[in-house]
Amino acid sequence: MEEVVLRLEELLFPSVADVAVLSVAVNDEAVRIEARSTAAGAICPGCGILSRRIHSFYLRFPADVPSGGRRVALRLRVRRFLCPVISCGRRTFAEQLPGLTRRYGRRTERLRSTLAAVGLALAGRAGARMASVIGVSVSRSTVLRLVEALPDPEVPAPRVVGVDEHATAKAVTTGPSWSTSKAGVQSICCPTGRRPAWPLGS
Repeated sequence: MEEVVLRLEELLFPSVADVAVLSVAVNDEAVRIEARSTAAGAICPGCGILSRRIHSFYLRFPADVPSGGRRVALRLRVRRFLCPVISCGRRTFAEQLPGLTRRYGRRTERLRSTLAAVGLALAGRAGARMASVIGVSVSRSTVLRLVEALPDPEVPAPRVVGVDEHATAKAVTTGPSWSTSKAGVQSICCPTGRRPAWPLGS
């Protein structure tokens, strides 16, 4: 039985650590998974100190990525911890499962990333239609909000050398100084003095 549970955890939450599957119920419309966190404690978001003092429990029901054409509904048993730092502004806080949940999130992180990828490829209206095909009911506005919430991609430094930089570098290596006149341009581009094959104004 323990091996079966471990197989279920690896199958349902392959990239999520410290989560235990308690039960799985499957019908013609949905897959309902009951799970809980197995971490020893949680980090307070206010002061960053680890707490192991449990205050209470409550249930969360985030939507997850569909499986086999069926809607997947999670029933997560979440713990609320007491912050051990008296001066911290947060007296209690709820634990989060990294890679699975976030504060006030109604969807799992993998469902959010899936819908954001669909929105990036198809935009709002077409993205919402595609989401309904895979079994997720979502509006076009929600798809666009998920796309807008994505972090900005890192833009690499441009590697294209401009005309002025190229001419200046060539002037240093060949000897003649830079001039804004057509004669100066001709002496740099054509150090032999021959007339270039292209117009000077190009």
